[in-house]
Amino acid sequence: MSELYDVIILGGGPAGLTAGLYAGRSRLKTLLIEKNQDGGQIALSADVENYPGQLLEGETGVSLAARMAAQCERFGVERKRDDIQKAELSGEVKRLIGSGGTYEARTVILATGASPRPIGCENEKDFIGRGVSYCATCDGAFFRGLDVYVAGGGDSAVEEALFLTRFARKVTIIHRRDQLRAAKSIQEKAFANPKIGFLWDSIVVKAEGSDVLDALTVRNVKTGGLTVIKAAPEDGMLGLFGFVGYLPNTGLFADQLPLENGYVSTDTDMRTALPGVFAAGDVRVKSLRQVVTAAADGAIAAVQAERYLMELD
Repeated sequence: MSELYDVIILGGGPAGLTAGLYAGRSRLKTLLIEKNQDGGQIALSADVENYPGQLLEGETGVSLAARMAAQCERFGVERKRDDIQKAELSGEVKRLIGSGGTYEARTVILATGASPRPIGCENEKDFIGRGVSYCATCDGAFFRGLDVYVAGGGDSAVEEALFLTRFARKVTIIHRRDQLRAAKSIQEKAFANPKIGFLWDSIVVKAEGSDVLDALTVRNVKTGGLTVIKAAPEDGMLGLFGFVGYLPNTGLFADQLPLENGYVSTDTDMRTALPGVFAAGDVRVKSLRQVVTAAADGAIAAVQAERYLMELD
């Protein structure tokens, strides 16, 4: 028989780790399941500048997530590395079935986050890991001295473009509009950086290469004109990084919970439509997806899970 937990937290990003901290401090029997690296999307950030109380001398997403995880473990949160294949969320006992076993709890906090949205160009999948990437922190060093292109115009796109200037010869931001959507402070840094250029009103429509990415076709959305960008002969390769948004990781429970544009609908207390099931962080419907709001969601979800359990007992 599976061990029965008070709460299972699915996801080890800022929302899940904060939920674990609060649940553990409340002496709830808590299990946190994560299939990959702790930190979720924040683990891909080389520099964190907007989280209250961060290390002023320099904070990376990995270092912040590591300290969050250590806090969870300090308060007795159990950890499992597993890939959950099925979720049964109705009824008094919730079940999560993974490749490593079945886990049961009286409450579940869904903190599964979101994954990078594909750029949407032809042949994109063929060049993932061979010129196409969605993580500057992970792959930026592979493009040292090369020309790199960034698709997107929001905070993430511009921040990652700035990071890529540490390695690339030149970074060009390709944006479908004629102005960036990023915060003004981030824009100012980009415009002041001599290694960053811009292709406005444009989208990438095709990626090409015999073995690695060595050419891009870009279309102007206003004129329809096509431009082919080729890697310099001495380089033989160029980079394309996509930062055009995220897709919520809701496939496990899409048939059990109301969704809005793929995101889980909750009330302000993180309660979903199913009793005892809560959602926190980037996976839920919200207006701002940042580490600080994910952490707030996780805290609220854990407190509400505790209250739900008190009402049952």
